[in-house]
Amino acid sequence: MRILILGDVVGEPGRRLVEAHVPALRRELALDFVVVNGENAAHGNGITERIAREWLDELGVDVITTGNHAFDVKDVGPCFQKEPRLLRPANYPPGTPGNGYVKLHTPGGLEVLVINLMGRVHMPICDDPFRCADAVLAKERADLVLVDMHAEATSEAQAMGWYLDGRVAAVVGTHTHVPTLDAKVLPGGTAYVTDIGMVGPYDGVIGMKKDNSLSRFLKAKGDRFEVAEGDLQLHGVLVLTEGRKAVSIQRILKQLP
Repeated sequence: MRILILGDVVGEPGRRLVEAHVPALRRELALDFVVVNGENAAHGNGITERIAREWLDELGVDVITTGNHAFDVKDVGPCFQKEPRLLRPANYPPGTPGNGYVKLHTPGGLEVLVINLMGRVHMPICDDPFRCADAVLAKERADLVLVDMHAEATSEAQAMGWYLDGRVAAVVGTHTHVPTLDAKVLPGGTAYVTDIGMVGPYDGVIGMKKDNSLSRFLKAKGDRFEVAEGDLQLHGVLVLTEGRKAVSIQRILKQLP
């Protein structure tokens, strides 16, 4: 299979990148499956039902993952409840709206399981992602398993990669918005990268305007974040698989003027 996974989409600039490039990439790369992290898609925080519907129904996205900003948009909970392809972290506490994993069939007849996890280091309170991964894998079977590890700490993301090596086809990191240069296939056949990087404006600080972000470090009370506007870049990874394992992972970079 040929699988494209995109990092955190940030605000309207990130949505423009998705709209401009995802349908074309599906054709150019002959993609079988597309996963996009959408937790920053609405004004830099959260996602709306309208955005999710457009991506899933019109732009060729198969699954949307999220993270700590999943529910930042008011009244989005029902959307997570009724749309199984819109995920929140599986290790959120019981009773959280929606699902943390989904199993879908590709046009070629393969079954793909996508699991959304969130780290616990410097992140909101959540359950153990390692034991959560074990529980989902014990319950579900699929031809391929893909994991979005939404983590602040690079060590926690790397630990998850090694923990699941040989049991899933890919463990890809999201959340920091900063692309890392460690994309590789681990010895057991799991494609891994610590952070894909974001889909959005790179002329600021993790997608936000520079001055607003700097104020958070220079003032007692910082300014409100605003999404930056320039140097628009789409960062993703292309994972190629044979059987249940990955055979390659390579970075994808597209830009808008």
